[in-house]
Amino acid sequence: MSAKIVTCIAPVNIAVIKYWGKRDEDLILPLNDSLSLTLSLEHMCSTTTIMASPNFIENKLWLNGKEESTENKRFQKCLEAIRKEAVKNTGTQDYLSYKIHVCSENNFPTAAGLASSAAGYACLVYTLSKLYGVTGNISKIARQGSGSACRSIYGGFVQWHSGCDPLGEDSLAVQVAPETHWPEMKVLILVVSDNKKKVSSTSGMSTSVVTSELLKYRVTECVPKRLIAIKEAIKNKNFAEFAEITMKDSNQFHAVCLDTYPPCIYMNDISHIIVDFVHKYNRMCGDIKVAYTFDAGPNACLYLLEDQVQDVLSLINVIFPSTIANDEFLKGIPITPKVASKELIDKLSMDPLLQKDVLKYVIYTEGGPGPCEIVEHLLNNDGTPKMLI
Repeated sequence: MSAKIVTCIAPVNIAVIKYWGKRDEDLILPLNDSLSLTLSLEHMCSTTTIMASPNFIENKLWLNGKEESTENKRFQKCLEAIRKEAVKNTGTQDYLSYKIHVCSENNFPTAAGLASSAAGYACLVYTLSKLYGVTGNISKIARQGSGSACRSIYGGFVQWHSGCDPLGEDSLAVQVAPETHWPEMKVLILVVSDNKKKVSSTSGMSTSVVTSELLKYRVTECVPKRLIAIKEAIKNKNFAEFAEITMKDSNQFHAVCLDTYPPCIYMNDISHIIVDFVHKYNRMCGDIKVAYTFDAGPNACLYLLEDQVQDVLSLINVIFPSTIANDEFLKGIPITPKVASKELIDKLSMDPLLQKDVLKYVIYTEGGPGPCEIVEHLLNNDGTPKMLI
């Protein structure tokens, strides 16, 4: 049998109800449910090519142009789980025993708090499923690579059910609403730093589980109520309710990180200035028009409706002055931001930062679909990467 090659892309998702803490480290079973919006593949995605060949003598993996070990425990778990499902679906086939070459690239910073592992493992598992003909809900397999990856298997608003089965059979993702449900919802990602974070999410949350009293209260008392309320807000397209819950959950997540001993500090001074900016903007509007949320990193994700985008971008340009060319500073959905009027600036009542270029760039994006297969491969016909660093 000849070699088989498949390439797919998978999206980033940004949680509005955060996942933090596991009840089972090995199976990656969370303490609480979480909920996110899957972002457009057009602007942030992982691309993965996998080739299976009888000529390969060992498994190989390249990530962003660099060769990595395939002995990674989570990589092996995903590969084994998909092959097991393939045998159930199609029976034993020769190519299931072939070694594979995997090449993966992100078009955004890795390990900087921008959900790179979620997109990466979702893409790996989805591509493996296409390679081996696996169907059904593969989110519980993606979960074994990176917890949040299970939510990137679907588009739109997605809930990851924590489940109660000790083996994790019911810990999987389901779509709450498709990306077409709320087309007015837009996202601005303010990239404060694209450096790798000092404390990984895996390390941080395991310490939180052991040491944070606030985490226990959050899991039992706060998250269940918020999930009910935010799903209702999404259903009714009630932005103010959606936004308030999103911000409160982000704040509590980072409070848990500070309650951890020793503390995990992911936000920085610029992050806190962004929080202040959002609250001042909402106060100026007399209603909640923008919501912030921060994952385990300093970068902000702002949720807002389309009719607020121009004003918010114009004020970001004032408060966070940049010397970077506009086509490099503002990425994503094409837009020419207007210049903020003096009246708008005065109403905001916030002084611009003296330091320039504290924001590296801004990504303007929106909700999008789940993973899909594409035809352009990252590997050559002999299984070597087209791009190496």
